[in-house]
Amino acid sequence: MPDWFQRNTHIGYVAYADRFGGTLRGVSDHLDYLAELDVDYFHLMRVLRPATARTTAATPSSTTAMSIPPSAARKDLEALAVELHERGIDLCLDLVINHTAAEHPWANAARAGSQQHRDYYLVYPDRTEPDDWERTLPEVFPEMAPGNFTWDEELQGWVWTTFNSFQWDLNFANPEVFVEMADVVFDLVNLGVDVLRLDAIAFTWKRKGTNCQNQPEAHLIAQAYRALVGIAAPGVLLKAEAIVAPEDLVPYLGAHRVLRDECQIAYHNQLMVMIWSSLATGDARLATEALASLPATPSTATWVNYLRCHDDIGWAVSDATAAAVRVDAPAHRRYLAAFYRGDFPGSFARGAAFSSNPDADDERTCGSAASLAGVTAAHEGFGDLDVALRRLRLGYAIVFGFGGIPLVYMGDELALENDVSYLDVPELAGDSRWMQRPAMDWDRADRRRVTGTVEQRAFDAMRELVAVRRAHSELSAGGETYLHRYQDPAVLAWERRHPREGRCFALANVSARTASVPSDAFAWAGIDDPQVVLGATDHVHHEDRIDIAPYGIVWVVNSVPTY
Repeated sequence: MPDWFQRNTHIGYVAYADRFGGTLRGVSDHLDYLAELDVDYFHLMRVLRPATARTTAATPSSTTAMSIPPSAARKDLEALAVELHERGIDLCLDLVINHTAAEHPWANAARAGSQQHRDYYLVYPDRTEPDDWERTLPEVFPEMAPGNFTWDEELQGWVWTTFNSFQWDLNFANPEVFVEMADVVFDLVNLGVDVLRLDAIAFTWKRKGTNCQNQPEAHLIAQAYRALVGIAAPGVLLKAEAIVAPEDLVPYLGAHRVLRDECQIAYHNQLMVMIWSSLATGDARLATEALASLPATPSTATWVNYLRCHDDIGWAVSDATAAAVRVDAPAHRRYLAAFYRGDFPGSFARGAAFSSNPDADDERTCGSAASLAGVTAAHEGFGDLDVALRRLRLGYAIVFGFGGIPLVYMGDELALENDVSYLDVPELAGDSRWMQRPAMDWDRADRRRVTGTVEQRAFDAMRELVAVRRAHSELSAGGETYLHRYQDPAVLAWERRHPREGRCFALANVSARTASVPSDAFAWAGIDDPQVVLGATDHVHHEDRIDIAPYGIVWVVNSVPTY
């Protein structure tokens, strides 16, 4: 099986095609920028024009959206894939596996009377069955799309629509759906795609009396596609987009009672949540407990680590894990939502609520990484800009040092802040996620070369993380991450232990004060000849302790390769 994705040199970048380059050809014009960051994994989203106005809430048509016909899009996509591969960059695209657009040809055929295509979806003639299902179904977006079913007049039926009225859930109990989607998989592979992100894989199987998430058959679907791709295109990876409860995460990498080949990579949303939780409290104990309690990662798979993405942050804090460190989980979730909204006294964050559901004690958070880390507040005169940039750097240093593939979300490397222009676009104004989906400001990007600017400081900090990580094979995937506990609650400490490449030990101070660990911390982590490879000025080694500067990060290995 391929293991190229486990190398420490694998660095990812994520962007919307239209926001990054305007068109696919425009994306090609900016590949030198990715090369400057030394990126070799490019997750490109929204490569197709929206079908009609009905879908604009999800994929708006505007002057920045791609307006090319599908045939031209295919040619441009193939050309882009070739150019990326010539540069040694892998292409990741989304495969929306749980649903189609309401304007998809299958949906239109169903409306036109095709029973075959009607059976591709879950359609009910009246509310009897939907009401029965709704008894145990949560609402994913209660403010934007209440309920899980939508009446379609032409179809004369209630269609299952988990996420929104314009997204029709597919019926994977129908084998024809599985076959049709397999055709889509191989079509994308033939276009030159290296990684397929299985969007909403956790929702693909429905079972009455459950929340219809993480069902055993959802895993079987992923395993079946993995087997097919393994035969036809063994170098192609499947990535699980399963933003689920912590205890449900690792199975998408194949960690079941019996280890199975499932997705090779999956999003480590628990790491993202715990980074922001730690920064909001200045306390790493919950993060340590949560991350230590996850089952071991299969050696043939790995995580995709990220600080922010195009979607909201759901505060996935386990009640049991929180109780273990004497934290009231519901209260903590409410605190994090208020803190990152910027409504809690003393908060450095400037985010926004998304899809608040008081009945389920669930409010999610939107905002760019820079704005959540305090850059916007500092520009407003509340807080220190240097400190805010240190928080941003620390968040990404944890992402880069925790094992797995680190992803940089477009603009974070420049400390781009919230973009509130979405409020002026009627189709977008009701969805706060658009504040963290700006069009790339290439004039701002040019400022990365101007000494002393925010853009230069953020960009150079990111480049340092990339360079150090690429230089140290100890950070390759295929090993395990072990959490260390210290008396000082501000310290998040972890050890990367690789069976062939050795160890890397990291200390992160998630607080605004100096934190300390015992002076023998490196030795206890198995670092016999400690060499600091990141954060030399972030710590002071005393005879009895190691002091870590506010929002400081230290990476230590046994030897330092030349880079």
